[in-house]
Amino acid sequence: MSSVARDADRRQLERQLQDGGFRKLLNVLRQGHPFFRRFASWNDVVAFMRQGVSREPEKDQVLHPILLAHAEDGDPRWRTILLVIFWPGLEAIWRRKRHWDRDPDALWANVVWAFLRTVCRLDPAKRATRLAQKVVNDVFHGLHDDYRRDWRRAAREVVTDPHDLTERELPDDRDAAAAALRVEQEARIAILTAHCAAGRINDTDFLLLVGTHVYGRPLAECARESGIKYEAAKKRQQRAMKAIGGFTEDDTRSP
Repeated sequence: MSSVARDADRRQLERQLQDGGFRKLLNVLRQGHPFFRRFASWNDVVAFMRQGVSREPEKDQVLHPILLAHAEDGDPRWRTILLVIFWPGLEAIWRRKRHWDRDPDALWANVVWAFLRTVCRLDPAKRATRLAQKVVNDVFHGLHDDYRRDWRRAAREVVTDPHDLTERELPDDRDAAAAALRVEQEARIAILTAHCAAGRINDTDFLLLVGTHVYGRPLAECARESGIKYEAAKKRQQRAMKAIGGFTEDDTRSP
């Protein structure tokens, strides 16, 4: 799905918020929560929620009643409202994690699915503050868990010998190069998975090495996603590479 198509989807959802059923939901909130009386429409709510982080405490006064109402009746219209509100944040996650999936449409679908799961699992009776950050963080962690399962599943599959690629009928050199890269990546993931299972590295080491040595991402970015400081990540990476003996040219063999 291109950015143009995604923008069209967003505008369609924003138009839905003008329907009578959605206006009734806003009126219910206006009656029960004084903070909502400043909003004449859902578009006003969305515009307010897209203001800067300095308004975070006030944003909780918007999100908490919506999440409470959703937890109470499960009306899917609440999820539509929340999806429109969080759309920019979800797109930000999608842009940052483009390297996680060769199919950008599949990645966007997975981001939205992680968001819907997050909304349905969140218990607003137990949390009433910093809700926007909580939702975004939970979406990211849920998405990461989804892809980590895919990475580990791929690592357990039988890896094709790169020499076998010469016997396949690939459309052009670009497809051949992409296929060879996938084989190499899957082989390295398999090696790291075996090292992790053998106790030579732990899960954090595994994710750092997959990010940097399989997908070629900056160590600083991988460190942030793992919740550790750059210098600590650098030392962990060095120790982990020493523990596994590095990568050799024959990366398709198990350790």
